[in-house]
Amino acid sequence: MASHRTENVNEICHDDSAAPVKAQTIDELHSLQKEKSAPNSPRIKQKAGDGLFTSAILDQEDRQKQQLKSISASLASLTRERGPKVVKGDPSTKKPESPKAAISHRPSDEQAIKYEKGSFITSSGALATLSGAKTGRSPKDKRVVKDKSTEDDLWWGKGSPNIEMDEHTFTVNRERAVDYLNSLDKVYVNDQFLNWDPEHQIKVRIVSARAYHSLFMHNMCIRPTAEELENFGTPDFTIYNAGQFPCNRYTHYMTSSTSIDINLSRKEMVILGTQYAGEMKKGLFGLMHYLMPKRQILSLHSGCNMGKDGDVALFFGLSGTGKTTLSTDQNRYLIGDDEHCWSENGVSNIEGDCYAKCIDLSKEREPEIFNAIKFGTVLENVVFDEHAREVDYTDKSVTENTRAAYPIEYIPNAKIPCVSPHPKNVILLSCDAFGVLPPVSKLNLGQTMYHFISGYTALVAGTVEGVKEPTATFSACFGAAFIMLHPTKYAAMLAEKMQQYGATAWLVNTGWSGGSYGSGSRIKLPYTRKVIDAIHSGSLLNASYTKTEVFGLEIPNEVEGVPSEILHPMNPWSDKQSYKDTLLKLAGLFKKNFDVFANYSIGKDSSLTEEILAAGPIF
Repeated sequence: MASHRTENVNEICHDDSAAPVKAQTIDELHSLQKEKSAPNSPRIKQKAGDGLFTSAILDQEDRQKQQLKSISASLASLTRERGPKVVKGDPSTKKPESPKAAISHRPSDEQAIKYEKGSFITSSGALATLSGAKTGRSPKDKRVVKDKSTEDDLWWGKGSPNIEMDEHTFTVNRERAVDYLNSLDKVYVNDQFLNWDPEHQIKVRIVSARAYHSLFMHNMCIRPTAEELENFGTPDFTIYNAGQFPCNRYTHYMTSSTSIDINLSRKEMVILGTQYAGEMKKGLFGLMHYLMPKRQILSLHSGCNMGKDGDVALFFGLSGTGKTTLSTDQNRYLIGDDEHCWSENGVSNIEGDCYAKCIDLSKEREPEIFNAIKFGTVLENVVFDEHAREVDYTDKSVTENTRAAYPIEYIPNAKIPCVSPHPKNVILLSCDAFGVLPPVSKLNLGQTMYHFISGYTALVAGTVEGVKEPTATFSACFGAAFIMLHPTKYAAMLAEKMQQYGATAWLVNTGWSGGSYGSGSRIKLPYTRKVIDAIHSGSLLNASYTKTEVFGLEIPNEVEGVPSEILHPMNPWSDKQSYKDTLLKLAGLFKKNFDVFANYSIGKDSSLTEEILAAGPIF
């Protein structure tokens, strides 16, 4: 994280957890402190001959040392004496030099409090801040440059999240963002990595105007060591976040004062008119969805954890389906909660943090997440008592999409490095607002592809701008807003890897039972955890199953710790006819949604396409 400071160097405020360092210049301060204050992600030195994915879990002493780094020195800002020069010029015509960084011990927490109205330190030590008018992503304002290199590669048209713009309009918005950043006395620069697999790591640079954005991305990406930072060189991708400044809504392709623009050829992203930090996170995720498949690596919107015996599970699902909660299991090692890559080496986390929803968070229900909210964590749009500084996680007055972003090492059972072997189980999470999907069902390969491409769930209120209540939705690959290629390309890669490494797929409903949203009740989290435990243990592979009508799902007749009467979704409904009507309604929505994918060929003879279509609802 970096900030450009124009004030006298003698006014530098050092982190008060260590004795003040006497330095007359920024460069002197850098030379004195770079070794002990490098803001790096925890590294594990492997023994000679160990493979990349050898299990390496931090012991308690090492973890405490790493957390102290994150809590103190590694959260310090990197004051780069570049100022506006960092965003001046056209990188497509001139190769930028890598400027020398200098380090200041002024944490971004403190800078946010000093320079940003509405930022406070809560009783747990976390930074609470506001994202402004936008408290969720704005997918309708995202644009991707359509040029010769992307015209044939990317998914365009009906159902696609990629709304095109031309190179000229991107340049106009880029210049507007750069001019705004050039006008500021202080900008923050993060040089960091994506992907814990060193063979497929991506270098990113984030230039932003807000201290909270810098701290957010410091947590979000993989933090380089002092040596890696010194030799960072030219980034593979750069974000110019001028979110406090609007775009010109009369510019071609603009529909509002917000615009999030991605240019894959120039390797740049521009943000105007929104201060929601999640736009940066998901913009980089979209980049990985484009770059990784070109290397035959599957990019995944999923959580991932690993058992003590090395069994790995992937959790697919949109926000609000329980992906973060269920992948954060105190009895298993956490690989990551949101974004991963599945390569020939196994699974690797793309990020260096966790990004958890906070609404209704409690220590009793989610102790790992609750305890991770401490100094160094960013809390977005939460409400708290101004005197006691206690956060009220039930308060939705700002937004229902309250969030916490914290380094992954804040989770006690996180596996460092965040890599694992190939998965044994693939779990598709769906928050069914209609209440007709079973709590758990085993899927064959065709059904896995069908439900993966469909990506059915309930869009949770507040996650996306303009959504006020949970709404049934279909999101291809459980992350249509972030994918770049046609969904069937990701589905074909998933099918290939599952067959190659022998993974089993499951559909788990974390939504409603006994009725639709508003009349039924949400399936209790302890029941869902019991279902997940049975998947991990392998006991469900040996269970007896009943096949449902319409969707043809295989439902286990018994799951330890789960009431048998709720396993078949019709049983809890008091009005059986209403259940059947609702089931047919949802099946019709599935079929209608899948029309856009039905004519796309997968495989040499399109046999996989036919298998997927046959796995859909029959009525």
